[in-house]
Amino acid sequence: MIELKSAGEIAAMRAAGRVVAAVHAATRAEAGIGVTLKHLDDVARTVIEEAKAGASFLGYHPSFGATPYPGVICTSVNGVMLHGLPTQYRLRDGDLISVDCAAYVDGWHADGTVSFTVGTPRAEDLKLIKVAEETLGAGIEAARPGGKMGDIGHAMSTVGRGAGYGMQNDFGGHGIGRAMHESPWVPNEARPGRGLRLRPGLVIAIEPSLMAGGGNDYYMADDGWSVCSGDGSRSVHVEHTVAITEDGPVVLTCP
Repeated sequence: MIELKSAGEIAAMRAAGRVVAAVHAATRAEAGIGVTLKHLDDVARTVIEEAKAGASFLGYHPSFGATPYPGVICTSVNGVMLHGLPTQYRLRDGDLISVDCAAYVDGWHADGTVSFTVGTPRAEDLKLIKVAEETLGAGIEAARPGGKMGDIGHAMSTVGRGAGYGMQNDFGGHGIGRAMHESPWVPNEARPGRGLRLRPGLVIAIEPSLMAGGGNDYYMADDGWSVCSGDGSRSVHVEHTVAITEDGPVVLTCP
């Protein structure tokens, strides 16, 4: 079932989106050479607790997850594309990291991801992040009333694949609201003019992930959570929660 949100409900989700944005800002500021992923998770927990919000990921156990999720953020480093666990791994100079966070306020969820480098960046990583953000931007721009869900995926794949990067279409975006994951599914790649008609009140998480090696393959790591690029190439993941309104798309996970 697909639920359309009222203006008041979208405003409530915006409050959760601000918490997500605050987590991104705090973890980016704290991330540095020698800092553990577990420490970044602790920083995120503090931000969420001080905002009197809840952590959507903590204890979440989808069918593909080996165990209930143990953290409040996903920390995916280098060749890990999605769902990296916040372990005792210490960040190194030049690492590429994606921080995925979902939080809820008064029962309303928001979900977002940022990618950035630690220490001295590689030029190719900065380009990968830039294209990923442009890919996400194209998907957001296509999320307009009267369009079709396929328009979003087509817009994103045009940018991401056009730059020579790989994409996967099994882990895509999703509806969001009273639950972190709701219908509909939001593809990373699709044919334009196909799929669900986009209507005001629909709120979705749009979340492309790119692989520098240009391939489509991925594998699940032994930890049962981390989704890794099949060829070991660097990967990035970016995401915003977006409300479709009469006036166009509105991003809810910005400061």
